[in-house]
Amino acid sequence: MDSERIKPKLLSVMKGYNTKQFTTDVIAGIIVAIIALPLSIALAIASGVSPEVGIHTAIIAGFFISLLGGSRVQIGGPTAAFVVIIVGIIKEYGIDGLIVATIMAGIILVIMGLCRLGTLIKFIPSTITAGFTAGIAVTLFVQQIKDFLGLTIEGEVPSNFFERIKCYADNIDTLKVQALGIGVLALVIMIVMPFITDKIPGSLVAIIVTTLVVKFMNLDVNTIGSVYGELSAAFPTPKVPNVSFEMIQKLISPAFTIAILAAIESLLSAVVSDGMIGSRHRSNMELVAQGVANIFSGLFGGIPATGAIARTAANVKNGGRTPIAGIVHAITLALIMMILMPYAALIPMTTLAAVLIIVAYNMSGWREVIAMRKAPKSDFAVLLITFALTVIFDLVVAIEIGMVLAALLFLNRMANVTEIRKWIDADEKYADNTDVDSIHLQKIPEKTVVYEITGPMFFGAVDKFIDIVNESKKANYVMILRLRSVPALDATAYKTLKKIFLQCQKNGMVLIMSH
Repeated sequence: MDSERIKPKLLSVMKGYNTKQFTTDVIAGIIVAIIALPLSIALAIASGVSPEVGIHTAIIAGFFISLLGGSRVQIGGPTAAFVVIIVGIIKEYGIDGLIVATIMAGIILVIMGLCRLGTLIKFIPSTITAGFTAGIAVTLFVQQIKDFLGLTIEGEVPSNFFERIKCYADNIDTLKVQALGIGVLALVIMIVMPFITDKIPGSLVAIIVTTLVVKFMNLDVNTIGSVYGELSAAFPTPKVPNVSFEMIQKLISPAFTIAILAAIESLLSAVVSDGMIGSRHRSNMELVAQGVANIFSGLFGGIPATGAIARTAANVKNGGRTPIAGIVHAITLALIMMILMPYAALIPMTTLAAVLIIVAYNMSGWREVIAMRKAPKSDFAVLLITFALTVIFDLVVAIEIGMVLAALLFLNRMANVTEIRKWIDADEKYADNTDVDSIHLQKIPEKTVVYEITGPMFFGAVDKFIDIVNESKKANYVMILRLRSVPALDATAYKTLKKIFLQCQKNGMVLIMSH
């Protein structure tokens, strides 16, 4: 199958490539780069790193994701999904810890791709992805309140959700009306722009307009420059972080979370884009590309990256049809950084907060969450628990517990599907079963007992075999087990069958397993 091949899509789509498509790809790449610029800066700041790091990540990771990826149109870079976990890693392990975790996650992704695990991502239930995505959106939104309101807070803002809310409430008297006004203006522009034109990203218009307003009206509003100082336009050089075996042990769990999150987001984005262009991505190659991109992002001091659904969709809508568009997007960002980076210092912090508030709203998937209320209550409960754990604790805990709960629900349902029926002799009279045409009302030879098993035989349903085990202790001459409707058998069920066989053997019974 095409999706199982470990071969970059770029090598497959260049046959018949022409000047017309190249021109379209270049235009799409430039437009996507313009969209990615403010998002990369905003996501870097929200993650707790300097603004330049977001652009470096978009350039380096975006380049490798397009060069090596398994999708024709995937656009990679920093995304909002990583913000929560990045903040947590930096707080506990520092920047070096984040870099090591990013590189480790990249290695894990490469291994997943080479082991052809790309198709296994489909086994993560939508209730879990919807739960933690909504949780990330809420957390991201709350993180923006400080800059959006222009609050002045002494010391570090607490990372705990409820403590952060309390901190904002305690410092609400420091609210700056001018900062709030600029933030609201930015929100209005981004909400209205799609109704005017979808050719120009509203976030870019909002940044340009609010920056000019703050600059020429000399408003008392924090800017990137006033908070982070002068921004560098220099391209980063590769650097191996300080690492120890102890740090690697501690970062295994966060690295796996980054890898799983990157895999889910990138493959989800690839599936969405496949539907838009009528193509089919190579999931395993996509994972390898995501892994290489994160390894290089880490080596160049960047943050985790993955496929970005919004940027990928923008690429498709503007005519991008090959990985060339993604490569142009990375090159364009590099040129913009070298030429315009000093001017980025003028961007108001409240505007970037407004940009991320819109991002949080779009990623929340609240419509999907509401629609899932119609799902079984147990599934919706998993969604709510995953959401709550993401907000209250972190993404690592949410995914781990969410997967365990989903697995337990699945096992319970499979156990309920498994059914064991004892055939009833037609000559015997049973008040509760008078249907003489029933398959279970058959003429059964004397000293013979027949059981028909339907459904998977596994550890979760082993308690249903107790009747057969007890029957094997009786002095019947023959026991027949009909297994034609058993699609799967695990080690526990095999052990139980062996126990039945040995018990029958001990009592001199003949055991026949039919079909």
